Amino acid sequence: MNRAETALVTSPPRRWLQSAYEVPVLLRFGGRLLPGSRALEIGCGSGYGSQLILERFGAATVDAVDLDPAMIGRAGRRLARYGDRVRLAHGSATDLRAALDADDNSYDAVFDFGIVHHIPHWRTALAEVTRVLTPGGRFYFEEVTAHALARPTYRRLFDHPTEDRFSAEQFLGELAERGLVVLGSLTRIQGDYLLGVAAKPVGGGGEA
Repeated sequence: MNRAETALVTSPPRRWLQSAYEVPVLLRFGGRLLPGSRALEIGCGSGYGSQLILERFGAATVDAVDLDPAMIGRAGRRLARYGDRVRLAHGSATDLRAALDADDNSYDAVFDFGIVHHIPHWRTALAEVTRVLTPGGRFYFEEVTAHALARPTYRRLFDHPTEDRFSAEQFLGELAERGLVVLGSLTRIQGDYLLGVAAKPVGGGGEA
């Protein structure tokens, strides 16, 4: 993530959009978490998403990972008041065992606030999300698609992987390939942005 995008994603307008629009949509699709739930945020940035996961989604604890040590520092300062309810780690969403010693079926919810489109091996990241979710666990996602990344403004201002970008349909299709059941999703601005929630089935019956 380059300097321009870092400034954008940590700005007050971005935080307002996340809180006022994205969170209500995701709550409509996936609901609040059950008491005692353990959540994970991939690509936590400055920590605002983890704060929302605690306060708005009702997680008991949040583990959060980011590749940028500076962002981990910012998140630590923002989230210090939550004490041991938050654990931060430097590492990649494509290897959560290395970053967080995350076992299979270890999180009741995983949150992706616009990070997977930054990951060249995004399918591996979604495989990791699936692996660490408990049966019945939910994946809350907000993503930027290839359609948006091809726009001149995105190409000029931001730095993203140039190969193997995904459309909304491809992202949802990959979730299905991993065995996740999409509970609800929507796209905005001609398919530029995708929001939704998917669940890991309980047992072999395919029911979330």
